[in-house]
Amino acid sequence: MQNRRRAKQLRDAAPGRSWRIRLAATLLVLLALGVVLTTNRWLSERFTETTRNRAELRLALYSGNMLSEVQRTSVVPLLLADDPAIRDALMKDSFADTTLRLIEVQEEIGVASITLLDRNGWTVGATDRNLLGTRHGTDAYFLGATRTKDTVFSVTPREGGAYDFTYSRQIAVNGSTLGVIVVAVDMMKHERAWSGLQDAVLVTNSDGVVILATEPSWRSKPLAEALTPLDSPSALDRALKGATDWAQNPPDAYLSGEAVMRTEARVPFQGWKMLTFTAYDSVREKVNGVIALEIMGFAILAAMTFYVLSRKAWSQTVSFQRESAELRLLNARLSREIAEREKVQKTLEVAELTLAQSSKLAALGEMSAAVSHELNQPLAAMKTYLAGARLLLQRKRPDEALSSFQRIDDLIDRMGAITRQLKSYARKGGEAFEPVDLRACVSSALAMMEPQLKQRVVKITRTVPRQPVMVMADRLRLEQVIINLLRNALDATKDLADPQIDLLLTVGETATLAVRDNGTGIVDIGSVFEPFYTTKKPGEGVGLGLAISSGIVTDLGGRLTAHNATGGGAVFEVQLPVLGKEAEAAE
Repeated sequence: MQNRRRAKQLRDAAPGRSWRIRLAATLLVLLALGVVLTTNRWLSERFTETTRNRAELRLALYSGNMLSEVQRTSVVPLLLADDPAIRDALMKDSFADTTLRLIEVQEEIGVASITLLDRNGWTVGATDRNLLGTRHGTDAYFLGATRTKDTVFSVTPREGGAYDFTYSRQIAVNGSTLGVIVVAVDMMKHERAWSGLQDAVLVTNSDGVVILATEPSWRSKPLAEALTPLDSPSALDRALKGATDWAQNPPDAYLSGEAVMRTEARVPFQGWKMLTFTAYDSVREKVNGVIALEIMGFAILAAMTFYVLSRKAWSQTVSFQRESAELRLLNARLSREIAEREKVQKTLEVAELTLAQSSKLAALGEMSAAVSHELNQPLAAMKTYLAGARLLLQRKRPDEALSSFQRIDDLIDRMGAITRQLKSYARKGGEAFEPVDLRACVSSALAMMEPQLKQRVVKITRTVPRQPVMVMADRLRLEQVIINLLRNALDATKDLADPQIDLLLTVGETATLAVRDNGTGIVDIGSVFEPFYTTKKPGEGVGLGLAISSGIVTDLGGRLTAHNATGGGAVFEVQLPVLGKEAEAAE
């Protein structure tokens, strides 16, 4: 008793503790979100500024090294133009030792290459022996040097998008040009050095065309075109990019879909400009590291909080163990009942199939009794006509006897029609569909129901179109549906003084046959097509007729519906696709 009272107190106190626990958890989550967002914003700004300062420092170092290389190489053509050995070689057209002299100068000074051209542009000396004998009279560095006495700097494109950077100066004696000395600037070593770094670096000339770049595909392109991605990002890539950058300041640019920091500076030479692109990866790594520590701290705090709460919940669990044991016993008992119910359900399904056939046989037996009663009348009349014919023949009146025989023949035809209808109803319908006139099915169903209709006074109205109403169906199964609807209408009106059944066949988008009675209607209209649902007294029906009929109509591609009429009674409608509409749709 004391344990039950304690359990009741714990259950009563549980709602109060529950909302306090939820409030504490909510506040903890909000505090964690606020701290993480604030830390992320502050650290992102701080680390971004640090990264930008480092990028600007590297940019100044890159441009200084490049400018130093250019200035150092610019004095080499001036020195070589005054070299006596080179002048004598040009004046005497003797270049046996010229190449060796140029190689010695290259090793001493450390330039990329040196080339000596005569007055016609032919290579007479070169540190690259493969160039000896080649002509460069139309190159920009040769033409520029021959037109001025100063040293000329030239940028010449070559195959693959790269450029040659050269200083050239003419060698003249008494105003006469003897040749041109060409010294190449090794700018590619700077490009190779930049490629080993994480930053993307490029240099543009005064026209904005990329002449040096860590990405080879950028060279010889305008800056805007070089930075345009070849493939437009997909919707998923844009979503991921937005999710990555949501917590930091807007990036300066996007390079290959990645957010980068852009830094640029002007190089005091030929109007050049240098740009570097630094990824935000280092910034995000540092920020994410701090945020991960914060999240870990909040996770530990949450774990400690839940541990304290779980200790309180443990005390409640002890008091509920006895109730849990009872629930397990109840669950085992419920499982056994479920197994028994599943077994009964399987037995019920078998019974449904048996009763479905029994329903048809019961209807067949009821109809057979009526047909038997109907056959007795023609048989009695035939006996009377035969006696009369015998008497007429004895009295030598054969014409009147033939009339009696004709009446007997008519009665035999009628009896044959009745038995054929009974046989066709008893035979199981086939699955082969064929074009069927729905009007003929209605007439055949009424003919088969004629013995039952004659037992009562029922007003039947039939309204059908003049033209055939063709549907694709199994004739026997369709007639079975109409007979079931007529039998239900007869049963619904058996207690009325003036029973009436109306059959209305209309054609529109579908062929619709409505069977209406003036009975009391249907109380539970939603369950009328369920198996074993019936409003008849025990022994008068098992409630399978409408369920079977609904299944038949569904198999024929239509539907069977029911509703209560406004003036009283029930209305059942059979809707089937019209054969002509199906043909038009097929075409």
